[in-house]
Amino acid sequence: MLGSKRAGWEDGAGAATRVTMASTTTKSPAEGRPVLVIAGPTASGKSRLAVRAAQEFDGVVINADSMQVYRRLRILTARPSAEDEAAAPHRLYGWLEPDDPCSAARWREAALDEIRAASAAGRLPIVVGGSGFYIEALMRGLPAAPEIPEAIRAEARAEAATDPAGVHARLVAADPATAARISPADPQRLARALEVWRAAGTPPSVALGGAAAAPDGLRFHVVVLAPEREALYRRIDARAAEMAVEGAAAEAAAFMGCGFDPDLPAAKAVGLREFAAAARDERLLPEAVAATAQASRRYAKRQITWLRNRLVADRNIDQQVNFNNADHFVRELRPFSLTGR
Repeated sequence: MLGSKRAGWEDGAGAATRVTMASTTTKSPAEGRPVLVIAGPTASGKSRLAVRAAQEFDGVVINADSMQVYRRLRILTARPSAEDEAAAPHRLYGWLEPDDPCSAARWREAALDEIRAASAAGRLPIVVGGSGFYIEALMRGLPAAPEIPEAIRAEARAEAATDPAGVHARLVAADPATAARISPADPQRLARALEVWRAAGTPPSVALGGAAAAPDGLRFHVVVLAPEREALYRRIDARAAEMAVEGAAAEAAAFMGCGFDPDLPAAKAVGLREFAAAARDERLLPEAVAATAQASRRYAKRQITWLRNRLVADRNIDQQVNFNNADHFVRELRPFSLTGR
């Protein structure tokens, strides 16, 4: 999840655009209050499309990125620029300090509050982000998790921190569905899976596989950005370089200087440690840019796989969204917009 939403969005601007329709909506257009959902991998142009849609359809942009909920890392978490946030109402961006961890359940409750507030004000809620699990939780609800005794939680965290590859290997053998959604290098989510497994006595996909309640009175319209891989990777590489220019090293150094627990979710921001090292020795800046771009490409690949397998889109946009083509895509969506215009 990388930085700027400003200069350098011209990649592919002259190419033909296409919106693919694959509607799976089962409710009639009159049922439920409308909610527009914009999902896609990092650097695909979600924020640009959301801002233009908010301006065109009198909307409120609601963050669905699990890292952009935190303050102090605007550049490193690719939070929309101050200019973009001023161009349309934005909610749930930078609303938590890094030492106040967010969960899908906590975010969902806050997002539903913002959706209801936007609807009550006669505005279109626009949920945008690349955290697929958050979006899935919003639309489908979350099953009740088992109570986790503190001893099991502490043991699972310690085990995942010291041997994440081993924990992931055991998940692959016992619960491949859960293992496929967790990186072997993500000790926090591995620990969560392990503690649920041990507390429930069954693999996480079984323990959390019960019925979940979708929110009442809402009608979701899902747009997924699925740009061509090479173009997406070029944009990721360019954005990593932009981060360096915008001050990612200073931002990383300031964050690290606060003494936050390194196991906090915010402390896992892509590029944080590399840019912090570059703040101490500017000769390391090219390495920080390269490492951040590589990690972000890997993250984008996981996002693409998750969205393809888990999220059914009403609209697929097969191209990067940028300053030059955002208005085109908004016009394409107008006949299907949820505003009733």
